[in-house]
Amino acid sequence: QVQLVESGGGLVQAGGSLRLSCAASGMIFSINDMGWYRQVPGKQRELVATISRGGTTNYADSMKGRFTISRDNAKNTVYLQMNNLTPEDTAAYYCVADVQSLPSRVWLHYWGPGTQVTVSS
Repeated sequence: QVQLVESGGGLVQAGGSLRLSCAASGMIFSINDMGWYRQVPGKQRELVATISRGGTTNYADSMKGRFTISRDNAKNTVYLQMNNLTPEDTAAYYCVADVQSLPSRVWLHYWGPGTQVTVSS
């Protein structure tokens, strides 16, 4: 079994910053792409950013320049630094990872349970 657990969400004022973390644990052989999505109730889940194992990043246009994704391969952890937050960034943020698990070495797409980010005006 593989688990993803996010942390770092919370309440912040507009203009503030938060850093989200997501650690993957369990029977892991390898992790490829990792990333973050977010979802507001009643709306579709949307891409925030992804990062490859080699560090290639991809951002949604509205997050470029404000959010930075990074990862620590040794810790199986992905981070999301969010700056200059606005109330429109309020959402549940979900971690994702493409994981090759043991003993099967099958690649599967895993999601974390989500962490709430609330930005007050």
